[in-house]
Amino acid sequence: MYSSSNHSNGYHPHHQHEDNRFGQAHSHSKDRVRRYTRGGATSTNSRSRDFRDSHGHAGPSSASALRVSEQHQKPATDFDMAYFHSYAHVGIHEEMIKDRVRTETYRTAIMQHQSAIAGKVVVDVGCGTGILSIFCAQAGAKRVYAVDASEIALQANEVVKANNLSDTVIVLHGRVEDVEIDEEVDVIISEWMGYMLLYESMLGSVITARDRWLKPGGLILPSNATLYMAPVTHSDRYGESIDFWRNVYGIDMSAMLPLAKQCAFEEPCVETITGENVLTWPHVVKHVDCYTITIHELESVTTRYKFKSMMRAPLHGFAFWFDVEFSGPAVSPTNNHTLSLLVDNNPIDGSQRKKRANPNEALVLSTAPEDPPTHWQQTMIYFYDPIEVEQDQLIEGSVTLSQSKENARFMNIHLEYA
Repeated sequence: MYSSSNHSNGYHPHHQHEDNRFGQAHSHSKDRVRRYTRGGATSTNSRSRDFRDSHGHAGPSSASALRVSEQHQKPATDFDMAYFHSYAHVGIHEEMIKDRVRTETYRTAIMQHQSAIAGKVVVDVGCGTGILSIFCAQAGAKRVYAVDASEIALQANEVVKANNLSDTVIVLHGRVEDVEIDEEVDVIISEWMGYMLLYESMLGSVITARDRWLKPGGLILPSNATLYMAPVTHSDRYGESIDFWRNVYGIDMSAMLPLAKQCAFEEPCVETITGENVLTWPHVVKHVDCYTITIHELESVTTRYKFKSMMRAPLHGFAFWFDVEFSGPAVSPTNNHTLSLLVDNNPIDGSQRKKRANPNEALVLSTAPEDPPTHWQQTMIYFYDPIEVEQDQLIEGSVTLSQSKENARFMNIHLEYA
C-alpha cells in the first residue's frame, strides 16, 4: 500500500486518514500487491485469472478473419499493454485453473444455465486459456467467441483445436473494445474479478461487451457481485512480522520496528484470514449488478460504515472480500411489488449483512474468510500499530476506492476511521 505524504498511523483519539494504493505511482514501476504467506510477504505481479481485457470477432464462419474497429474506444495505453503481457505467462493461468472453488463453480454455473446456453451465441470476455469457452461448448453453445488481448490467446486457439472445437469456439486475439462481432450474443461469461473485486478494472470490458452485443434479456455470468469490508484482529500476523524484531536471538532489534512496519504494511496485503479474525458483521461497500452497472460508476466508490465490535481485542486493520452470484437475466419490473422484490433480494450499498440474501438459492462464488479459500484470498489494510477496542465499541468512518487517473487498473484507497 503506497502512502501519500499525509499518511498517519497508530492511534489518535479522533480519526485517521489513510491514503493507499494498489499498484505504484510511476509509469516505470511494476504493478504490485503484497502476497503474504507464513514465510513472510512477497511482492507479486497483479493477480491471476482466466481472462484479460478482451475482445470480439467478425463473423461465425471465419476463425482467422479479424476486423478491428477504431471508432468505439480509445487505444490501449502502455499500462494496458503491460497488463496484457503479464497474462501471457502460464503460471498465472495455472494458479487460476488449480483454484478448484473458482473453476468448478464456473463450470457448475454453466451447466445450471445450460438451457440458456445450448444452441446460443456466447462471448467469453478475457478467455485466457479458453477453459470457460470450452465449458460453454460442452454445454451445447452454437458458437463461442473466446476473446483475449494477451498472447495467451495463441495457446487458447491450440487448446481449442486439440479438443476438436474449432467449429464452435472462435478465438480472437485483441481487446473487446476494438473488435467487431457481426451478430448479437445471447450470453456473456467472464471471470473478471480482481483482488478486492475491482482491482485491475476488467469489469469495464464486460460492460463494453454487454452494451455492444448482448441481446435484450440475455444472460451475464456472473450476474452480480458484492464487495464487503470488516474490521479484523490478527495478532499472529502482527507478531510474525513486527514483534519478532523485539528480541532476535537475545538481541534487542527494536530499532528495526519502524522499517518493519513500513515494509509489512505500506501496501495492501493479499492473504488468507479466518472468520475468527473478523470483529463484526461485514459492511457492503458496493453491490454490482452486471446487467445495469456503468463504466462511470467504477471510477469512484465511496461508502460510510459503522461497526460494533463483538469482542474486546486489538484492531489491526480492515479486511475486504467479495462474492459473485450466477443468476438468470434481469427481469424488467412491471409493478411496484416486483420492484420491491428485486430491491429486497439485493444487498444495499452501505448496509451490514448478517446472512447472505439468496432467496432463489442462486449459485454463489464466495471469497469470504469463513468459506473455502480461493486464490483471491482476502485483501488486508493494516494499521502500523494496533488499536485496542472494547466489546460493543463503535468503529466508524468511510472508505473511497477510486481508479488511478494515471492508470485505471490501479486503485487508490482513502480510508478514514474513528
